[in-house]
Amino acid sequence: MTMKLDWMRGCATALVTPFKSDGSIDEERMRALVDRQIKGGVKLLVPCGTTGESATMTEDEDARVIALTIEVARGRAKVIAGAGSNSTASAIDYSKRCRDAGADAALQVAPWYNKPTQEGLYAHFRAIAEAVRDLPIMLYNVPGRTSSNIAAATTLRLARDFENIVAVKEASGNLSQIMEILRERPDGFSVLSGDDAVTLPLIALGAEGIVSVASNEIPDLMSQMANLALDGKWDEARELHYRILPLMEINFIESSPGPVKAAMAMMGLLEENFRLPLVPITEKSRLRIRDVLAELGVMETTHAAA
Repeated sequence: MTMKLDWMRGCATALVTPFKSDGSIDEERMRALVDRQIKGGVKLLVPCGTTGESATMTEDEDARVIALTIEVARGRAKVIAGAGSNSTASAIDYSKRCRDAGADAALQVAPWYNKPTQEGLYAHFRAIAEAVRDLPIMLYNVPGRTSSNIAAATTLRLARDFENIVAVKEASGNLSQIMEILRERPDGFSVLSGDDAVTLPLIALGAEGIVSVASNEIPDLMSQMANLALDGKWDEARELHYRILPLMEINFIESSPGPVKAAMAMMGLLEENFRLPLVPITEKSRLRIRDVLAELGVMETTHAAA
């Protein structure tokens, strides 16, 4: 039977990692960004995922960002720490470190590059679940990044076989697959969208929420939209969805998190620094993002608050 976690719902933010110009982690800004999320109504925080550029961070840096997030969020929000790897042994080690640091759950992405079979994916997640039985695990299916898809049958098998596999962040873009999971999942197993733009339709189909990129910029609006939908206030949720849809879409005009970091820099929230092979977005994309932010009114709001 799946662990019952009433808090695994609503808007979770896939946190960016702010860097200084020398490439080091900007810990002061990291604390400020986490605090801003919580004040904006976000109750679930996901450090060291794709949006956090964890692929270019060391194990110690990952651990530090997770520790900072837990420190600021303690008692105010839950932390689902990115602990994935394409090495099962490393994923187990990272998960144990997250658990020992006080994370509330671990995000486990499908192994990338290896391209395991469905049986290999099952064995990978099984080994992790068995190694940290006291730690809730959210699967992360993002074929566009990993080159392998966790099939609905595999997700459901894992959900049924391991009580601490409690959720999936589904970013496959395959609505038929996601609906199969929603229809057949065991009680207590949560499905969260991994794509901002389909949050509303997936909640209408029964999903519990979103692991969001756009909430880095607009935590208040994204959390409001998710909560309105979860409360069945469809007209209000739909109106807000269409208002913020341009931002959801523009965040992926180039490889994420390039656009969202550019937007946050325009809003005065961080310095627009990346680690190679990521580079700043083009000027053409930058102008389009600026127009979207201006239309949404968030640039003026942020600067006024500053």
